[in-house]
Amino acid sequence: MAGVSWSVSRGETLAVVGESGSGKSMTVLAATGLTPPVARVSGRATLLGNDLVALPESDRRRLRGQHVGFVYQDPMTSLNPVLPVGKQVTEACEEHLGMSRRQAAVRAVELLELVGISSPRERAHAYPHQFSGGMRQRVVIAMALACEPDILIADEPTTALDVTTQAQIVELVADLQHRLGTAVVWITHDLGVVAGIADRVAVMYGGRIVETAPVDRLFAHPSHPYTQALLESRPRPDLGGRDLPAIPGSPPSPFHLPSGCAFWDRCPVRGDSRCEHELPELVEIANGHAVRTFYPDRQAGRQP
Repeated sequence: MAGVSWSVSRGETLAVVGESGSGKSMTVLAATGLTPPVARVSGRATLLGNDLVALPESDRRRLRGQHVGFVYQDPMTSLNPVLPVGKQVTEACEEHLGMSRRQAAVRAVELLELVGISSPRERAHAYPHQFSGGMRQRVVIAMALACEPDILIADEPTTALDVTTQAQIVELVADLQHRLGTAVVWITHDLGVVAGIADRVAVMYGGRIVETAPVDRLFAHPSHPYTQALLESRPRPDLGGRDLPAIPGSPPSPFHLPSGCAFWDRCPVRGDSRCEHELPELVEIANGHAVRTFYPDRQAGRQP
């Protein structure tokens, strides 16, 4: 992963999309200091004027707990099976806001009600296995919002849920964001979710951002061949039962990235040997729309 740069403002949603292994989650983990000890991280990750990369771990932990909320893909791995959910929801409040046990219990009921859990006072004493998958994900969102963070990082939070529950979770996060003004980073491979929730999109491939644009422009004018291929592989009514288009080949290993464009061997419009041996820069082609390719004109304007 190299040269990744993005920002998100208060009340804004940035969607980070790409195939598994493209570096979406690792980017966030590196920025917040949650990578494995063997990982080496350089650069800057600024939150509220603080560089998270340069801070001691104790200060990073304080900022993460109070100002950054995390929602992960599988709620069962985020919840302790032997503790009531109310206790888990407010653990951060006791740790970072200095709430008493009584205050935390009241806050737990408020948070569970906020995320749409029925009978929150009674359900605060229930255990994770007594909730459905969608309800568990709501509990995890309540945990993430407990300290009213400035930024919420949602790492594929709807992947394991059915379509109806996915829509409910997306609507819930959008509603909470509107009410609380929280910035959201939504990591996903589901472009349908992106269209409904994002303000801006960053497309990643091979550990780098290959295209970034406002969501409407990205869907109307995808300019990197990888972005186009992702959009073309969406289920669409006009396919008439035909197989979905697929991207041939496999993503490159993050341990053996090519010297040039990481997408060159799968690219349907690659040009001369420059694609294989030279790394294209991320170049702005329109206001807020940047793409990493030697041939932006060749791809510009193609429709999914």
